[in-house]
Amino acid sequence: MKTEWRIFSIIAAFLLFAAFLYGGWTWADSDGRVEWIGTVALLLSFLLCSMCGGFFWFVSRRIDLRPEDRPDGEIADGAGEIGFFSPGSYWPFGLALAATIAGLGLVFWQMWLLGLGAIAVIFAACGLLFEYYTGTRRTAEH
Repeated sequence: MKTEWRIFSIIAAFLLFAAFLYGGWTWADSDGRVEWIGTVALLLSFLLCSMCGGFFWFVSRRIDLRPEDRPDGEIADGAGEIGFFSPGSYWPFGLALAATIAGLGLVFWQMWLLGLGAIAVIFAACGLLFEYYTGTRRTAEH
């Protein structure tokens, strides 16, 4: 995680510099008025990258160094089981469809469509989350 927080911190520092530079240039070019849309977008991007970098920094202090964080790390050090990845699932399509319905409700300001989409998003997210936790539960005793 050490590598990730450094990358996000560098990007955040660049975005903060770019926000001040952009705000200064637009202020100088337009009779003392700052172009707020681009400046705020750059500042929000800075905050987002800072949040991600802060999270990775927080996590990196609590875990052991991974092979990619060590200068003497080898590729073979990262071998082994990484985790379980679903071979195929229809839930991401359902989640995207539900988010589209909610987005259309927001765009056209139809509260019934927004509510229906929000309920569908919650249902699809739960389906995606609990996809492999359904059915009968088997224990070591049976």
